[in-house]
Amino acid sequence: MSPPRPRPHSLWVASSSQPHGPSTLTALFLGAALSSVQPGLSPGPSTLSTILSALGDDIVRSGIDQSCPNFSGLGVCYGRNGNNLPSPNDVINLYKKCGIQFIRIYDPGQQVLQALQGSNLRVSLGVRNEDLKAIASSQTAANAWVNANIVPYKDVSFSWITLGNEVIPGPYAAYVPQAMKNIQTSISRIGLTNTKVTTVVAMNVLQASYPPSAGAFKSELVGVISQVAAFMLSTNAPLMLNVYPYFAYVSDPAHVSLEYATFRTNVPVVDGNLKYYNLFYAMVDAVNAALEKINAGNVAIVVSETGWPSAGNDPYTSIDNAKSYNQNLFNHPVPSPGKEPNPMVGAGEWDHLFGY
Repeated sequence: MSPPRPRPHSLWVASSSQPHGPSTLTALFLGAALSSVQPGLSPGPSTLSTILSALGDDIVRSGIDQSCPNFSGLGVCYGRNGNNLPSPNDVINLYKKCGIQFIRIYDPGQQVLQALQGSNLRVSLGVRNEDLKAIASSQTAANAWVNANIVPYKDVSFSWITLGNEVIPGPYAAYVPQAMKNIQTSISRIGLTNTKVTTVVAMNVLQASYPPSAGAFKSELVGVISQVAAFMLSTNAPLMLNVYPYFAYVSDPAHVSLEYATFRTNVPVVDGNLKYYNLFYAMVDAVNAALEKINAGNVAIVVSETGWPSAGNDPYTSIDNAKSYNQNLFNHPVPSPGKEPNPMVGAGEWDHLFGY
């Protein structure tokens, strides 16, 4: 039996890039300590502080009521599958204490939404995968979802609504385009003109990813992804993408170096006139290239999860590797994908990183 897939400590990155063009990755979300512990993995303290500690030794690894550095410009994904978790009010207070500005939640938990009221956090709210069919099949169902989970929370800043998490490919994939349209109609009806409706995909939507310029979607997914991309182009919404260099590394360590996967190599991977000094940028650009091949090169990409697990698959997982990846991503200069590091680009519409 194969070992369980360790849950990486994740980050959420935003990009305003066209394929191989200018992009800004200048803020960060962190968070997987609040997610479930899988069988066979070593559990750690179930606090946000544990994940924030991946970015520095100055954050204590246990306890919710403690100091933290100023994470201005950062966001944190808030997973709640676990036990011994701090209360939503305590978590949101820690976000504010650390200067975290963005939060991603995976379902409309009423206690969490209540805690977010008046917080001034920008929120990405997820629709449960199992709710997609009903929402796609009925505008009335979409209206009911919005009336239950958006309308009562007038003091919450909903920036994104995500229709499904990694449901393409899968049995729910066909429902995504219409579900997005129905939710868009519902939020437009109540005046949410600045909230973007999107979905979250993983790298398994690609048939090819190496070299990045060869990036292409699986043939059986081109139809549904083309519909999703067309909707995004019409509404100026981003595609959210989960990017895990860890999984690419452990699947082929003979050809993918740990240094390349963790932002520590000085030897680039060359793709035409582009040079990639880390796997993260290469993976994002492969999806940019795939979008270009379906005439959707202007769709922005938001990297909705990335990270490295601290246990569960020796020798690839360790606290040191997790800390190295997260810290290097956090500290890394933010170039356009395919270009050498340069100073951070000025603020733009997608000038923030989110972390989970």
